[in-house]
Amino acid sequence: MISGGGQPNMQQLLQQAQKMQQDLAAAQEELARTQVEGQAGGGLVKATVTGSGELLALAIDPKAVDPEDTETLADLIVAAVQAANENAQALQEQKMGPLAQALGGGSGIPGLPF
Repeated sequence: MISGGGQPNMQQLLQQAQKMQQDLAAAQEELARTQVEGQAGGGLVKATVTGSGELLALAIDPKAVDPEDTETLADLIVAAVQAANENAQALQEQKMGPLAQALGGGSGIPGLPF
């Protein structure tokens, strides 16, 4: 990295930064395409989100539907969506973690989801 006068090779630094940016964009695209599921109530309610956290689908088993107890169904829906988002967060950390470390830990870098 350091050439003759003790100065960093700016072209090499720029190339590394550009590669990291490309890797980050590729990881973000992959997360947006990857589907992750979460469930609640032993699978009575299932939520599907993208790896970036966008809710795509919600499946509710008819056994979970009790007109006299919609509160429990609502709780199951919230729990399934939360579980799916936790799984998406784990996927984000798995995919983006190495990039965050390469960028100096990832904390405090605006625009990065970790």
